[in-house]
Amino acid sequence: MIRGTEATDRPIEQRTGRRRLGIALGALAVLALGVATVPAIERWASADRSVDASAVRTAVVVRGDLDREVSLEGRVVAAFAPSIFSPAPGIVRLTALPGQAVESGEVLAVVESPELSSRLAQERSSLAALESELSRRRLEAQQTELRRTQETQVREVRAAAAEREMARARRTFEEGVIGRSVYEQAKDDLDIARLELEHDRADARLDIERRELELRNHALAVERQRSVVADLKRQVSELEVRAPVDGLVARLDAADRDAVIRYQPLVTVVDLSALELAVDIPELWADEAIPGTLVEVRGPGGTLVTAELRSVAPEVTAGTVEGRVAFVGGPPEGLKQNQRLTARLQLDSRRGILKVRRGPFLETGGGHLAYVVDRDLAVRRTIETGAASVTEVEIRRGLEEGDEIIISRLDRFDDAEKVALR
Repeated sequence: MIRGTEATDRPIEQRTGRRRLGIALGALAVLALGVATVPAIERWASADRSVDASAVRTAVVVRGDLDREVSLEGRVVAAFAPSIFSPAPGIVRLTALPGQAVESGEVLAVVESPELSSRLAQERSSLAALESELSRRRLEAQQTELRRTQETQVREVRAAAAEREMARARRTFEEGVIGRSVYEQAKDDLDIARLELEHDRADARLDIERRELELRNHALAVERQRSVVADLKRQVSELEVRAPVDGLVARLDAADRDAVIRYQPLVTVVDLSALELAVDIPELWADEAIPGTLVEVRGPGGTLVTAELRSVAPEVTAGTVEGRVAFVGGPPEGLKQNQRLTARLQLDSRRGILKVRRGPFLETGGGHLAYVVDRDLAVRRTIETGAASVTEVEIRRGLEEGDEIIISRLDRFDDAEKVALR
């Protein structure tokens, strides 16, 4: 017997009701979706451009502290590393080795200079001759002075005798014992004696002045020669090259028993008590890196050491400026010449300011433009930026705390007022 379709049959009225219900629900959903998307469509329609939201990076404006620091790498150098030069031509004999610890005044090298030693001997001989000549002239001056004193005393006696003779002649002439001619002769003899005595005294004074001048000239010649000998002695003593400070012998600039010329470098000494850090400051921060700026140096073992920027070079080399960092309170223990250390240059520190993460929007927007994200739109806004660190930038005007902005490149937006984020 053939079976029928009774088992699979359904009432037509029941299926029709369910279909109508499904159609009604679908229509309501479409209507609700249309109502919900109308504002979004209107917002997108107001945008000048649209970009893929996944292609941009955003950051939120927050309030906090901004430390403007520059990370640097430096090399430990000696603040005082004098090079010692040869004081004269000759043969050098080295008494120090590289790396040797030396004390101030210790002999590091000796320059043998036969020429300088010979000159010293000659000038000493000349000095002895001049001193002998000066002594001889002093004795001669004393003898001359004694002789002139004797002559003056004789003329004084003669003048006194002429005065007495004149007195007797006056009395006898008045008494009529002698004639006028004899009286006048006695008078003439007195005048001659007095005149000779006066001239002799004047000549003695001139002779004394002349002898004093000659002795003074010879004394000056002796002093001049003594200065020459003293200078040569100093030069000969400097042939022993000594360490100017306590430290280490960094290098020898000449070999033992080499022939050297004057002012040729011989030895370089490093003063380990005055170590500094030579750092390369990027040209971007060179104008703000001024002497006295605080620097935090990570020393041996990871310890942090306080230092300050002592000087900045006046020229740019390969995009950097060389600076010298001095340790406050002296260098830490364990530092070695040419050791590499890291440092942080603290340019500025600001508290409680508005800031945002740094990005390419600064360069492409010139620091005066930002796009604030409002759901699926980015709205252009004029801003004012301030201080900037490596990772953050200060917002002075145009944004509020909590604003979300695009920190990616802004040149893709073509200065659009609104940009839709798809």
